[in-house]
Amino acid sequence: MWLKPEEVLLKNALKLWVTEKSNDYFVLQRRRGYGEDSGGLTGLLVGTLDTVLDSTAKVAPFRIIHQTPDSQVYWNIACGASLEEISQHWDWLQQNITRTLSVFDSGEDITSFVQGKIRGLIAEEGTSASDEEDPERFREAVLRFERLFGLPQREKLVTYFSCSYWRGRVPNQGWIYLSTNFLCFYSYMLGNEVKLVYPWDEVSRLERTSSVLLAESIRVCVRGEDHFFSMLLRLQQTYVIMQQLADYAIVRFFDKETFNAEHPLANPLHITQRALEIHARNQSFRAFFRLPQEENLCEVYESFLWVPFCHVNTLGKICVSENYLCFASQDGSQCHLIIPLWEVRILQIFLQTAKKSVIETALEKKNQAVSTEALMNVFHPHDAENLDPKMLKERMKEQSWQIHFAEYGRGTGMFCTKKTRDLIVRGVPETLRGELWMLFSGAVHDMASHPGYYGRLLEECMGSSSLACDEIERDLHRSLPEHPAFQSDTGISALRRVLTAYAHRNPKIGYCQAMNILTSVLLLYAKEEEAFWLLVAVCERMLPDYFNRRIIGALVDQAVFEELIREHLTQLTEHMTDLSFFSSVSLSWFLTLFISVLPIESAVNVVDCFFYDGIKAILQLGLAVLDYNMDNLLCCHDDAEAVTVLNRFFDSVTNKDSPLPVTVQHASATANDKSIQKVDISNLIKEAYEKYGDIRTEEVENMRKRNKLYVIQTLEDTTKQNVVSTKAVLYFNAAQLDELYMLFKRQHFVSCYWSVCSPALQNHDPSLPYLDQYQLDQSQFSSLFNLLQPWTTHTHARSLARSAFRLLDENGDGLVNFKEFICGLGKRTLTQESFTEKLKFLFKLHLQPVQGAVYKSDVFCPSGRAKVDLQEYLKQWQEDLQRREENIKDLPRINQVQFIGLTKTLYGVFHGDEEEESLYRAVARVTSLLLRMEEVGRKLQESSPQKMPQNTPTSTAQPETSPTLPTSPETETLAEGEGDQPDSPVSQQETAPSHSDITPTSTSRPSTPTSSPTGTSSPVLDTPTDTPSSPSTLRDGDWSFSFEQILASLLNEPSVVRFFERAIDTDSLIAHARKNQLKDAH
Repeated sequence: MWLKPEEVLLKNALKLWVTEKSNDYFVLQRRRGYGEDSGGLTGLLVGTLDTVLDSTAKVAPFRIIHQTPDSQVYWNIACGASLEEISQHWDWLQQNITRTLSVFDSGEDITSFVQGKIRGLIAEEGTSASDEEDPERFREAVLRFERLFGLPQREKLVTYFSCSYWRGRVPNQGWIYLSTNFLCFYSYMLGNEVKLVYPWDEVSRLERTSSVLLAESIRVCVRGEDHFFSMLLRLQQTYVIMQQLADYAIVRFFDKETFNAEHPLANPLHITQRALEIHARNQSFRAFFRLPQEENLCEVYESFLWVPFCHVNTLGKICVSENYLCFASQDGSQCHLIIPLWEVRILQIFLQTAKKSVIETALEKKNQAVSTEALMNVFHPHDAENLDPKMLKERMKEQSWQIHFAEYGRGTGMFCTKKTRDLIVRGVPETLRGELWMLFSGAVHDMASHPGYYGRLLEECMGSSSLACDEIERDLHRSLPEHPAFQSDTGISALRRVLTAYAHRNPKIGYCQAMNILTSVLLLYAKEEEAFWLLVAVCERMLPDYFNRRIIGALVDQAVFEELIREHLTQLTEHMTDLSFFSSVSLSWFLTLFISVLPIESAVNVVDCFFYDGIKAILQLGLAVLDYNMDNLLCCHDDAEAVTVLNRFFDSVTNKDSPLPVTVQHASATANDKSIQKVDISNLIKEAYEKYGDIRTEEVENMRKRNKLYVIQTLEDTTKQNVVSTKAVLYFNAAQLDELYMLFKRQHFVSCYWSVCSPALQNHDPSLPYLDQYQLDQSQFSSLFNLLQPWTTHTHARSLARSAFRLLDENGDGLVNFKEFICGLGKRTLTQESFTEKLKFLFKLHLQPVQGAVYKSDVFCPSGRAKVDLQEYLKQWQEDLQRREENIKDLPRINQVQFIGLTKTLYGVFHGDEEEESLYRAVARVTSLLLRMEEVGRKLQESSPQKMPQNTPTSTAQPETSPTLPTSPETETLAEGEGDQPDSPVSQQETAPSHSDITPTSTSRPSTPTSSPTGTSSPVLDTPTDTPSSPSTLRDGDWSFSFEQILASLLNEPSVVRFFERAIDTDSLIAHARKNQLKDAH
């Protein structure tokens, strides 16, 4: 049967295939072990390989591969179970394809034509390129997936494959399961079980690699550890799906991108392989043709386009979306065309009417305050009578473009060809620059589909105030200050409006430095509304993730730049072992498109190329700059010398054909230095295209995806290392702190795995200091706290976690950051061997919250997006940790219901311990002792009221019956689950599970109130446990205990002291939490 063309790197992979027939374009092969040599050792070995290494691939014994002429790349296009079947395919190729291929000049064109024909045959047969999944078989795989890995049933399995996992040189044959949030692998052979479960959000590297042992494999790097997976077939399909799932995790969890309800990836609980393919196809379609984000690819057809200027038919594909009909020739660069459907002549009557109404609406709503002229036309109007040589060259450029327009069309329906690129490289005329920027960037489509949008934005943000507005005002006069347009209110006002409108449109980005410089240049050549849409195209489509606080997009492209340096400038790579220098020095190149390092008259030529070819043009120019200065860079001994070399080079770049007046052109420091050779920007750009023009846009996009994982995980690792290096090591060692941070971070993501647009995602803010970046709400905290707390409290677990959250949330924002979490966990529970500290922690859990309390940590917990001095922040926090020692005398007293809750918690803590019985008896004795002390104190106070100081409150007469016991929401939750409390081995008189049981062991208590040593009277506790109560019923006569009293009583019980001073195995608790964190998410 015909197969979707899939690349095969080795013609005779592992010598498993034998050639039967061949010609210049195709090869028919038979797999060893089948046919004539099916018997013997060879047949057994090949059969074993097919069974063990890839049991589900069902390797066909015959296949046909297509060879790209003058290349070592082969494409698998057909397979067959018998020689007769494969021979039919071979004969068809000989009769219908082979003769046609001889007319093509390029090997790439031949391969593209063959691929198109094969896909057409598959479409005609009504079969898909890959095997259709058997529903029953897939359901069985889902059941295995749930049973093997213990993940929640909500986790959606996308697909699975048979593969080998390599540990060293030993393969483990098993199954790889790809789900929405996890990469899983399972193998069990000869008693050796291998089980892997890794979240996609922890993957830092994902790439195809090859080695001496393995022809090709997929490398997955998680937390610095490499894992290799190999398979004989479907390797590319597996890799693509893994890449899509990893990218989906990045988009959801780090970019916090949301999808509308109709989007195929809107619901993570219903992700399918087809949904991933549709999303990837739409993305590629929009990126290639620079269309609005709302456009989705509907249909694709292979066709020939009649090209009038060449008088030939060009083979390519027609791509149809809701509003556009697009064509791209087979190689993607020869010719492409975009036709808005409302301009198609066959629909002229209807669409002209619709278009007219749109234009009229736009004119009616036009804001008169908006500038309708490019600033260059206002401050430097075109002089048609100027016969200056530079102006004559400018007119020649204009004539070349007018001839191009006459031949290839103008506007949205223009044919874009190699000739168009050649004209771009030579430089765009000043008068056409704004028009062509709009066309090539796709901003013209955005503006056409959103009439009046910019004016409405200005009305909405009129008079608004925000942090972005303040930053914009600060940078307005730093934007091209040497240009007259921005020395006047006209230019400054237009710049303010565009930047403010965009900040209002996209608050996720708001305003970022470098946007002002870019927008200034856009305003010089485009009208104000056009400049706004150009900025939208750059920030949201052409340079994604560039303009945010972590400039992830720029860092990704710098990583791509490093890869290209290693590939194309090997001499420089050998000289400089650390290429990170080029990343740091080239950051401004990418952020400002060379505008900040080149004179404005030269920089605009770079912007011309950028709008036509995207980031590929910037990468090419960067390589050309380094190549031009290769000799000087090889002589440098340190980074400072290299920076000087590059700065002097940029100062020497000129634009000899620029018609701009001298007053506008940038005066470099070397302008009058005749010893320095000048470099014309047009020649530099031409050299960049000649040397590095073979870099393909698709290749750059794949490198971007691959490096985005690495960049994000590197930033996350930097955050983690900064956390580990703090003085929190007072409580934990570095390895423990590392694991705790990963548990804390994973808990944040686990709660978001199975939610659509989970609000918890907003609790991650990379702009905050790194100790505060991840925060957990009460539900997230409770799950993690119960996994890490060292005591088994059973029914009290939820209430204790709730109280611990309230205690640790010192700034009262309803969130606990890692700093608060680690302080509470280390200082109060896991690492403390002090009996007093642990008891104090339990004591404070049962106190009612103090309303309006202000804690010291408020001073050191910055919030919002204000800039923070991280070193000062850390210094203050460390000092706060060292001096924050609570005096036990400052603790408030605990009332009767809170004391009952504390007693129940102690019973829960002791449950299951080997000394459980003695611990129960100890708590009963302490409880009885404290109540007796309270009773004796009341009797003494009652017998000698005249000796009491005047300022000591005296008890008032109380009725014979006991008052209603007070409770609070906190104490009610602490007392919940009372009926489920495990039975104590001691007698009822020595246990205290209810209010009425807290009485002296053998003495009946009087009904009359007595006074305590502190002057607080206490009634008898014979109220039923189900008596309704509320804080409003608290009376002055209710008794209470201080922490000192409880501590002193418990210190007399050696078993209790031994229990709390017992060393806690922190590593075991962390390992337990790591193992059960996902199970706890059920």
